[in-house]
Amino acid sequence: MPDPRSKPRFSPSPRFTAAFDYACQLHRDQARKGTTIPYASHLMAVAALVMEHGGGEEAAIAALLHDAIEDQNHDGSVPGEIEARFGPSVLALVRACSDSENPFKGKEDWRPRKEHYLHHLSHAPDEALLISAADKLHNARAMLSDYRTIGDELWKRFNAGREDQLWYYGELVTVLRQASSGAQVRSLVDALDIVVTALKEEVAMRATSR
Repeated sequence: MPDPRSKPRFSPSPRFTAAFDYACQLHRDQARKGTTIPYASHLMAVAALVMEHGGGEEAAIAALLHDAIEDQNHDGSVPGEIEARFGPSVLALVRACSDSENPFKGKEDWRPRKEHYLHHLSHAPDEALLISAADKLHNARAMLSDYRTIGDELWKRFNAGREDQLWYYGELVTVLRQASSGAQVRSLVDALDIVVTALKEEVAMRATSR
């Protein structure tokens, strides 16, 4: 008799593959910061983590699109397009994972923008927390790997320096852990905590060895 646990939570539908195509189209000219890695690699990784940690199709689609508004809302049309193509619940999740609505009309300064995002996360639903935790985990893993290769050159990629980045990722661990109620989110947060702790330790080690 087939093991019911081997049945997928959802089978990727035409709606999911349409979201993948749309995400690739939106981010087609974007690379990961400081690299030539296509940005779609990050979107796929975040969606994979969401699916591996209990997310359904709505969350997986929102994971593919989680940076669409924040990075690609050039003319203000992206939220409307997401709602028209994938529905209001997907749009709400994407908005919950965005720290700015239209960066091309000017963003807040980095620190208050991140503080507002952290406050927003503290009241976000678990599906949004799942996507955010997956996003930050993939980012933190890339940061740790690149820091081991290029050291402090890493921080030049970002709009804020080393201390601000370490503060932000530490706060993300705290806020996500306090806000989440599901074991799947907590599992991702635990993994994020391990990576952030390792990054902080390696930064401290390099500082003392100079």
